[in-house]
Amino acid sequence: MTTTFDFTDQRILVTGATSGIGREIAVQLIASGAQVFAIGRDANALAQLGCETLCLDIANSAVLDLALKDLPAMHGLVNCAGISRLEPAAAISSAAFDQVMNVNARAAAQVASRVAAAMIAAQIAGSIVNVSSQASLVALDDHLGYCASKAALDAITRVQCAEWGRFGIRVNSVNPTVTLTPMAQQAWSDPAKRDPALAAIPLGRFAQPHEVALPVLFLLSAAASMISGVSLPIDGGYTSR
Repeated sequence: MTTTFDFTDQRILVTGATSGIGREIAVQLIASGAQVFAIGRDANALAQLGCETLCLDIANSAVLDLALKDLPAMHGLVNCAGISRLEPAAAISSAAFDQVMNVNARAAAQVASRVAAAMIAAQIAGSIVNVSSQASLVALDDHLGYCASKAALDAITRVQCAEWGRFGIRVNSVNPTVTLTPMAQQAWSDPAKRDPALAAIPLGRFAQPHEVALPVLFLLSAAASMISGVSLPIDGGYTSR
């Protein structure tokens, strides 16, 4: 399958760009002509992308604001940075819960806030895509903090859509299932863990990184010019049950 987009002369910021889905999105955007600004914590991985880079921890609010202040106004943003700390619901720790919420929800909202403010000042009708998860829509064992953070991100998406639509800014989220990045391939290699999860997906397989990246590019593009406030499952039908 060949899917092409043209983002020539468009500046797009991608967080979480050093690995997994975020890296695939950055690579696809660069191949589509975008001027990508990539945020991540791994300087070596960022250097391999061949684009503008910012090496920082987005959980550090002050550092994040300082870095974003020096950027030009963007045409697009992909909030892909995220973490997970697995704990059973009967043994939640405040440290793990706060860390997951700070990265997956608060930092994503902060990045979008600063990027949208610059879009509005520059009169750019941009597009923002928040990378959420099927975990915002269904219960997953040992994922209370993660599920809560992604549900919060979906709610953040709707509020941003409502507030920024008057400026022509569209905001959507994508909600992927397990996506077979190198790390996920190892994590889901055990048949005892993998097979029940696959059985719950009508298409009978996990997602490949490009199968998440391309819908993100669609939502960033003019082809999605009337789509805003949507949380789009990319899950092979998992959340339909």
